[in-house]
Amino acid sequence: MDITELEAEYATLTLPRFDELAALRLGQILVDLALAEDLPVVIDIRTPDRTLFHAGLPGSAPLNDRWARRKSNTALMFQLPSLLVGQRNAAGGETLARHGLTAEDFADAGGAVPIRVAGAGVVAVATVSGLPQVEDHRLVVRGLRALIEATGPS
Repeated sequence: MDITELEAEYATLTLPRFDELAALRLGQILVDLALAEDLPVVIDIRTPDRTLFHAGLPGSAPLNDRWARRKSNTALMFQLPSLLVGQRNAAGGETLARHGLTAEDFADAGGAVPIRVAGAGVVAVATVSGLPQVEDHRLVVRGLRALIEATGPS
């Protein structure tokens, strides 16, 4: 996926509202999608200060939890999908370290997509870890689109 495609995709992912119940619904959508395809992933939905949903599915590993946390931190810091941050960094010769961000706490690999609410901006992030980075990203986007369809557009 290229930068323009990622930017256009993210522009379509705005929810009318998001709360703990919506996080649970999104988490269940992602679990259902992953189980249907036997995907060994960790699913994490969080705000900057608390975890709203977390699941480790069969075949996932403790390392996936660490990746999910690091990718989530990146998406929340830049308020952009972690895959887009990584693509922009690669294209511009940038690194997270140049922004003072450590590899221990941040990763610009794909799989974390900020959750935006109309009129409120970024309120949380949904993250998947366990697949190649573009596939992690695509699974989160599929889940967000399904939630948007279920709740109505913003």
